[in-house]
Amino acid sequence: MYALYARQSVDNKESISIESQLDLCRQKALGHDCREYKDKGFSGKNTERPSFQEMMKDIRKGEIEAVVVYKLDRISRSVLDFSMILEELQKHNVDFISAMEAFDTTQPMGRAMIQISAVFAQFERETIQQRVTDAYYSRCKRQFYMGGRIPYGYKLEDYTIDGVKTSHYVENPDESEHVKLIYSLYADPQNSLGDIVRYLNEHGIKKRRGREWDTSRLSDILRNPVYVKADVDVYAFFSRSGTHINNSPQDFIGENGCYLYKGTKTSDNKRSHLEGKELVLAPHTGLVSSEIWLKCRIRCKNNRQSAQTCKGKNSWLTGKVKCGNCGYALTIAKSNTKMGRYFICSQKSATKGAGCHGTGGTIYATILEEYILCRIRERLHEFSSLKSGNAQKTNPKLNELKVQLANCEERIADLVKKIPKASDRTMKYINECLEQLDQEKCQLNEEILKLSDTPISDEFNVITKHAEQWETISFNDKQKVIDTLIDVIKIANGQITIDWKF
Repeated sequence: MYALYARQSVDNKESISIESQLDLCRQKALGHDCREYKDKGFSGKNTERPSFQEMMKDIRKGEIEAVVVYKLDRISRSVLDFSMILEELQKHNVDFISAMEAFDTTQPMGRAMIQISAVFAQFERETIQQRVTDAYYSRCKRQFYMGGRIPYGYKLEDYTIDGVKTSHYVENPDESEHVKLIYSLYADPQNSLGDIVRYLNEHGIKKRRGREWDTSRLSDILRNPVYVKADVDVYAFFSRSGTHINNSPQDFIGENGCYLYKGTKTSDNKRSHLEGKELVLAPHTGLVSSEIWLKCRIRCKNNRQSAQTCKGKNSWLTGKVKCGNCGYALTIAKSNTKMGRYFICSQKSATKGAGCHGTGGTIYATILEEYILCRIRERLHEFSSLKSGNAQKTNPKLNELKVQLANCEERIADLVKKIPKASDRTMKYINECLEQLDQEKCQLNEEILKLSDTPISDEFNVITKHAEQWETISFNDKQKVIDTLIDVIKIANGQITIDWKF
């Protein structure tokens, strides 16, 4: 049985009538029994048509061996829909024939056209996906609420941005105090996630719907920037972490929370990984000060790094040292020479030199450890000297200096991005600008330290004591000192760069 299908959306003189379409289909199906299906007054933008759906039911029952149409667009004007229909026809061994075109799956040319159609269908799928993604991130950058689970401590309220109705978070008093308590407890190094879970559950503080807390849920809250009153320090933290920030440093005034999105250049959806993610200032007010939030967030980050590096006992620098050329971690290797241990780029090792040429020389572990320890002692002495002076209690210039520092680092990053495409003449100017910006950055760092009113904490005193008695402290304590003081150590072409956390 052949199915003859005809569709006409509008009845006018310029469109071919359903009867004319069926006449042409009958000529193509000459010698076969036919069953006719007619949809009058229906558009080809989708497949929600009564006679078409009836025909598809008959196909699934096995009653149809071929479908004949006047033209391809009678079935659908969507390449995507048409491809899906063809897939179903092939699944039930049903041929497809177009009376006026070269679509006849009983012939080689028709089968070739089917393949071409599939290519266009794939192109349309990818185009639709890209349009959806672009629209999503366009709305993200404009601070629109993008759905999802409402964070604990907030509730949803109607809101308008640029004349467009959306929603935003407002504080939920019944939950926000619990969030502040969680952060204050975790800011104390003596309290672990397990300790906080036990405290909350024992005191009858429950999650939504009366459920008990667990460390995974606490970890999500402590990592989420939706709670922070974002200032320039928060901007600097995410900038150092490789996060793409959609707002300028001047916008980080210590009031708004932040949205953190997956980003278009990363497949990593874990909240603990920040490189390649998108950060946008949100229209709601944060709950936690930047100082406490950063203290907790850095502690979460250090816990993860310690977990990753606890297996390697070959050097207390493991996990902190990276290749300055490719960004991959440097790992410990051993030799039979007098120096014994040395660092090697993990990408160069994995690709046998094809992916990265390495750091430009042999990095012996013992020598690097001695150098880093020396720099740590110098840094602690410098910091202690600056702090022991007459610090001002409050200084409105401090935040201004931090904004200038963030702008300076942003300009340096922009110049570095231009290096691969720069000519020799352009490189001369880039180097001059980088040198000036580096001097400006050093000067700003020094002024910020002088104006900072943060007292020397007990933790700082412990670290200073550890640095003075380095040979007697444990391997784990050495790792904790490094995690507290240093973000990353980059080595490339004989140059060692230390990114300090203070």
